[in-house]
This record gives sequence, C-alpha cells and structure tokens, in this order.
Amino acid sequence: MEIKEILELVEREKINLIDLKVVDILGKWRHVTLARTNFSEKTFYDGVGFDASNLGYAKVTNSDMIMIPDPSTAMIEYIGDDKVLSMICDVYDVETGEPSLHDPRSLLKKSLESISDIADKVYFGPEYEFHIFKDVRYTVESNDISVYIDSDEGFWNSFDKGEYFIGRKKGYHRIPPFDTLMEVRNKIVNELLKYGVPVKYHHHEVGTCQVEIELSFVDALKAADYTLLVKYIARKVAKEYGLIVTFMPKPLYNEAGNGMHVHQFMVKNEKNIFAGNKLYGLSEIALSYIAGLLKHAGSVMAFSNPSTNSYRRLVPGFEAPTNAVFALANRTAAIRIPAYVKDDKKRRIEFRTIDASCNPYLAFAAMILAGIDGIRKSLDPTQEGFGPFEGDAYNENIKPLPTSLDAACNELRKDNEYLTVFPKELINHWIRIKLSESREIMSIPHPKEFENYFDV
Repeated sequence: MEIKEILELVEREKINLIDLKVVDILGKWRHVTLARTNFSEKTFYDGVGFDASNLGYAKVTNSDMIMIPDPSTAMIEYIGDDKVLSMICDVYDVETGEPSLHDPRSLLKKSLESISDIADKVYFGPEYEFHIFKDVRYTVESNDISVYIDSDEGFWNSFDKGEYFIGRKKGYHRIPPFDTLMEVRNKIVNELLKYGVPVKYHHHEVGTCQVEIELSFVDALKAADYTLLVKYIARKVAKEYGLIVTFMPKPLYNEAGNGMHVHQFMVKNEKNIFAGNKLYGLSEIALSYIAGLLKHAGSVMAFSNPSTNSYRRLVPGFEAPTNAVFALANRTAAIRIPAYVKDDKKRRIEFRTIDASCNPYLAFAAMILAGIDGIRKSLDPTQEGFGPFEGDAYNENIKPLPTSLDAACNELRKDNEYLTVFPKELINHWIRIKLSESREIMSIPHPKEFENYFDV
C-alpha cells in the first residue's frame, strides 16, 4: 500500500489501533501500538522513538533511535475484537536520519542494493520446519536442571493409549489419523494466505510432532519479513488449540531437528541467471555462487546457525549437513541441487545448513554476500574441492562445517571481508553476544554428565 491508501483505510474502516513491529538483534519481533489519534502521515517521516538498547542494537548510554513503518508491509489483523493495522518498521539513527548501522532489516536492504550490478532480484523459497507440542516445561536451578515435553502424538505415549501413533523417525508425509496436526496446520496456512503469504504446501515431517510449511519464491526481503510472520501466526494459532510451537533446531533427543532450508536463485533483466548449460543445468554464475557460499560457510553459520542448539541438529543421521559440499539430490550435502527441477525459470540451489533460530535479515544478507563474493572472484566449486559429491557425506571428513557456536564465531572473526556492508562494530557485537551465550550454557551441568561422571 501507499501512505495515502493506508491513511484512507484507517479513516474508512475506523481503525483505532496501529501496531508497529520491529526486529531486535536476535531476530525476534517487538512492537508498540499507536492510538489512532497519534497516527498520521508524519508517522511515516518522523517515526516513533524507542530505546534501542533493549533490542540489542546499542548501549544504554546512547540508545535513542526511531522506528519508521514501511507502508508496503501494511496488513490488517484482529487482536480480540479489535481490527488492527500492522506494519513492519525500519530503524533510523536520530542524529543522522539514516538507517541504523545495526538495524538488521536495513542491512539486508543495503546488501541487496550492493549487488545490483549482478542481480536485480534475489529470490528465496524458505522451508519452515517446527514442532508442535501439548506441554513444555523446563527449569535451570542449582538443584534442578530439567526439561519435560509431551504431546498426544508423541511415540513415547504409544504404550499408554490404544491409538494410532507415528513411530520414531517415521512421520514424513504421513496422513491422518497418524498425522494429528493437519487441522492446526490448515488453520496456520489459511491465516498466512489471508496476509498474502504465498504458501506452497504443508505436511508432516520426519519427527514426531514435527511439521513443515514451505513458501513459493519471493524476493529476499519479503522472505525475511515472512519468516517472522510465519512464526507469529504459527504460535498464535497453536495457542488457540492449547498447543505450543517451537522452531528450536533440536528440541527432541534422537529425533530429526528443525532446519530452515532456503531455495534460492537470482534474476537479471528478468532472466534466471542460475540457469545455464554447465553442471546440473546451472550457469557459471550459479556455480561461483555455490563456491562462495561454501567457502565462507563456516563464517556464515555464525549468522545462519547462531544458537548452541543449532549444532545439536547438525549431526550425522538426521538429514542435516556436516560438510561444506554440494551435490545433486543429496540431502546430506550443505547445498543440494534439486534433481526434479527441469524448468530453467525455476533452476535453483538449496542451502540446507540454516535454521530458524537465526535473525533472517542478517542470515540472508550473509548468505547472499558470501555467494556474491564467489561470483566476483569467479570461483569454481569443483576446483575448490566442494564437489560435486556423490554418496553419503556423513561418512566423509571432506570440508567439515563448524561443530559448535564457538567454532562458527571464530570463523566469522577470521573471515568477514566478504560481508562488505556489515559494519565491523556489528560483527564484533554479534560475536560477543553469541560467545557470551555459549559460555553461559557451557557453565551449566548437563544431565548426561551425571550419567557419565557422577560416580567418578
């Protein structure tokens, strides 16, 4: 929508509440709601002031910033009985009037602008994997470190109830009554469609209580916006059913984890420049993009897999990559070339390492800039040792990916020159945040340690 259309809509529909959403440094939405009496055309120019230190952007001693709504993101949502106009905001520096150097959304915009000589558009098709539980309880105390998870669909309940159950790792594309979550997925998807989100399909995933929603291709900025919207809607709908959603990469031991595989291609002059007559029907540009992304994969993972839990997912045996290789139709590779794609307009690659614990704006920007670095340097993935790989990549130690958040942060510290629009201050700030998280978690005794070492 244009600003004029939004103002007319507010007047015509008598909308009294305008909700402004902004992403924090970790990738979570925050919001403030304006009364109609405090909303006008000036809001789109003067914005709304807020304390950016609470969003992780800045120090408390210099934390005043403003959020300015993007009119193109306007949507109507219902909160209780109230019709609310909702918009996503960009963050601006109060002194310069320019986008904040730490605003993730503005950083993704800037990344896309910086590659305009190569691509007019970058298209992403994310796959959102997540779990839906009935009960989740956890505590971290000096004398109690525990987590309890339950669901009617949980295979662990199969001995107690005479019902249909999905066995361990046997949930992929199962149908009702084994798939007990189709109704809630239907409701989530119907809500997303109301907001214009182009859902491709949804289905049950491999794990118990695990599902997937995949989107059709949209430009990279919308893909990041929609990532937060999908999380928001999924959680709201699940709550209506008395259920709880988590996008946590590895919530269940010895079960498949949640990735957020991203299919991607680039367009220049309305042509898919990933299509060509080289390996697997790809172009030289696509192959160089693959080389760049795999060359910098360890560094990218500090943004694309930024939680300690991410690395509990990235282990052999669960269709999660552990080596920086590419392959055709191989789900053990970090980059998969879909074999079923024959249409050059849809020719693409799939980056399988990333998960939804990321800030999508930062992760997508890092991923794009890594690939672009490969294009600018004319890298060849076959010469760089990244493949093409045939066979089970779990059985090889070819180009091992980081196995911990600490290792990914160390890679980012050493390898960040390709992140041409990322301020060094932001990179260093991110590393500090993530290493602090890792150290805190490492300081907490784990129940498995009691099993192994209590009687030493």
